Order: sequence, then C-alpha cells, then structure tokens
Amino acid sequence: MSEYQIISFLTDYGLSDGFVATCHGVLLDITPSVRVIDISHVVPPQDIRTGARLLARVTPYLPKAIHVAVVDPGVGGKRRPVAVDTARGLFIGPDNGLLSWAVEAAGGALAAYELTNGKLFREPVSRTFHGRDIFMPVAGHLARGTALAEVGPEIPTESLVALRAPVERLEGGDLVSEVILADHFGNLHLASAVDRLDSFSLPVGHPVVCVTPAGEHRATYVEVFEEVPLGELAFYGDAVGQLTIAVNSGNAAERLGVTTGEILRIRIAP
Repeated sequence: MSEYQIISFLTDYGLSDGFVATCHGVLLDITPSVRVIDISHVVPPQDIRTGARLLARVTPYLPKAIHVAVVDPGVGGKRRPVAVDTARGLFIGPDNGLLSWAVEAAGGALAAYELTNGKLFREPVSRTFHGRDIFMPVAGHLARGTALAEVGPEIPTESLVALRAPVERLEGGDLVSEVILADHFGNLHLASAVDRLDSFSLPVGHPVVCVTPAGEHRATYVEVFEEVPLGELAFYGDAVGQLTIAVNSGNAAERLGVTTGEILRIRIAP
C-alpha cells in the first residue's frame, strides 16, 4: 500500500463547468479509497503566481500527501508535466513555476521526474485537459502503490522552473513590498513578514501611510480588526505571519484600487 492516502487539488478550473468533478471521477476510478482535499478551484484563470502562492500557503498545514496543482496556460505545449518529491509529499503539475514556492516551503526538491509513462495516463490524452488525462491519473496510480520512478525519467531538480521571488525590500526608510495575494475578502497580503517591522519599532496603534500607484492611504497598525473603526484601514500580521492591509468590514483591494502583483510602499506616519 502507498504511504499516500490523501490527495490535495488546486486549479483555476472554476466551479461551473464540471472540470473539477471530472478530475475527481477519474481519480476515484483508479483509487476509490483516497481522500481528496480541494485547496481552491477559483484561482484567477492562467494566474500562475496566485496559484503558486495559495499552494505554498496551504500545503504546510496538510498531512503528507500527493499535491496536484493545475494552472497551466501552456498545456499541450513545450512545458513538462512533472512530479517532485519532497519531505512533505509529492507535488504533481506543470513545470511552469506553479509548484516552486510550495516545494521550497516543503524543504526543497529531493528528486524530480518528467511524466512520460503513458501506461499511467488516461487515454486518449487531450491536448488541453492534462488535469484529467495526466496529472490526476498519475496521482491515482501513485496513491495505489506505483513506484515514483515508474512515472518517467528522473530530471535534475535544478532544471525545474522557479518563479521570481516577490519584491520585498527596505528603501529610504520605507518598506517596499509586493501584494502576493488579494484574498476573497479583499485583504491585501504583502510579501513582507511581520518581523520586518522590527526595523521600525512600530508600536500597535501607530498610523502608517500606504502609498499605491494611485495615491496615499492612511492605515493603523493593529493586532485585530476591531482596533480600528468600521470602514477604516488596518495594517496587521495575517495568520501565516505576513503583513496585510484590510478594511474593517470592507474590501481593501477595492478601496486602494490594487491587486496581486502590484508594489506598495509602507511609510511610518509622523
């Protein structure tokens, strides 16, 4: 029996077209006893960086598992389908950087393989639906006990595509940080960890100025939302220790007019 009885699943497939259910069905036809944890299927279409960030934020909290992730604008093209072995489980998906941050969070790649063994695929293989025909079937066979080395040839771990690190630096007394995630609530999670504030000795309750491409916005450094009035901006550390901007009972992404990938400058207010 395989050590993997849990498979996590993240995609940009959405929830309206049956793509996710199709993949579940293919998987359960191969290994009916496996448990599936759906991380998210509403990653913005083709948004590899947001998919990578969600995968890296969630998988450290999951049991050791096979993690299947599909945000694959290059499906059917030259990008490789891969499986990456780590101390925290296997990561399966396109070699386009989607897996890179989660693999790093899991301690780094121990080994990597290109998925080439057609005996483990669902035939015929579509040119545009590798989640159904390659990634989920391979995950299912591995969960049943197929050896990892059977998926295809081992490839150098250093050849795997890695996304560039988010922008994050101190500059002229300011904190410059990329928005790495605009979540369901409109909260803006930054690339900077909370301990970056050690450089500023910023006390709770002190105001900061958030400079966006469109203007400046005043927020208050707090520990919980209720420390600012309803509708006001809060600057705080989120549940995984990243600095975040939110509106108490509102939407910071809409208020500031920014989203994932934009660069903000945080300045301590006088």
